[in-house]
Order: sequence, then structure tokens, then C-alpha cells
Amino acid sequence: MLSTAARTIRVVRSIAWRSLSTTSPVSASLDRGYDITTNKPIDFTKPMYCERREYPLPDVPYVSDLNTQQKALKQKENGPWNQLTKEEKLALYHLSFNQSYAEMNSSSKSEWKTIVGAVMYFLAFGGLYLWWHRVYVYGPVPHTLSEDWVAMQAKRMIDMRINPISGFSSHWDYEKNQWK
Repeated sequence: MLSTAARTIRVVRSIAWRSLSTTSPVSASLDRGYDITTNKPIDFTKPMYCERREYPLPDVPYVSDLNTQQKALKQKENGPWNQLTKEEKLALYHLSFNQSYAEMNSSSKSEWKTIVGAVMYFLAFGGLYLWWHRVYVYGPVPHTLSEDWVAMQAKRMIDMRINPISGFSSHWDYEKNQWK
């Protein structure tokens, strides 16, 4: 019995260790500075392309390795710009930037799903928190809140004629023994 439990613990530990291990192919390539898609080393001495709304002008262009068509377009860029078509101007822009500022600011069509999901997450978390408080933090309901106790207390207050002018007893008809 004990050996089975020990083996189970050993297996769970090895699975947990493998998930945290840095020797998997993906994490090893990141540790050694290789790009997974191209299997080329990443040069971390050069600035990298970073496009953000609060920092709209990155230090380096979006496309750094130009192909033959892009090189020809760059040569054409040096000439008069009125000879360039709209598509060529747009292609030149996308050599330097991945998205325009308007594209960065535009919201996606599925953004509402993220917002609704976040709201549902916090509502569920709040509900679980309230349930936990109800079960574990608050004690049992006091006996003074039971219907029998409240009825006895009301009867006692009427018999004692508590605040007969404008309070509780003022709503009781003592002659008919009922509420007014």
C-alpha cells in the first residue's frame, strides 16, 4: 500500500518537473536564442521591432530582410512619389510598419467576448466569495430571527404598550385585538 502511494507521488513529481523543465524543445530554443519558426539565431544586440499605441514609431523597420520585389520598390521610392501607385505606397508603408495607427486603435469584432467573459469571471468569483462567507465566516442564524421569536416579541411589545402615540403600538387596535 505504501509503495503504491510512494510511486504515485513520484510520478506526479516527475510530471510537474517536466512541465517546469527548461529542457523541452520549445524552451531550449528560447534559452539558446533561436527563432522556432526559422531555426535561425536571434540577434539580441540589435533593437527589435515593437509596435505599440503609446510608442507608435519603432526603432527598426518591420521588414529588415528585403526580397527582390521589395528592393525594387525601395529603389523606386527614391524617385518621384507621384509616379507611385496607391498600392505601392501602401506596400512601402508596410515595409516600415506592420499596422497603421488607425488599425492599432480599431477594436476587433470579438472584443465583446473578452469583456463579457471578464465580467462573468468576476461575477462568478464574487458569488463564490459570498457563498464562502455565508458558509464559513458567518455563524448560524440567531434564534431571535425565527418567525416564532419575532411573533412573541411583537406580542410582548403590544402588551407593554411600547410607544403608543407614534410607534409600534399605535398601529394596534386594543379593543378589537387586531392591527389597524
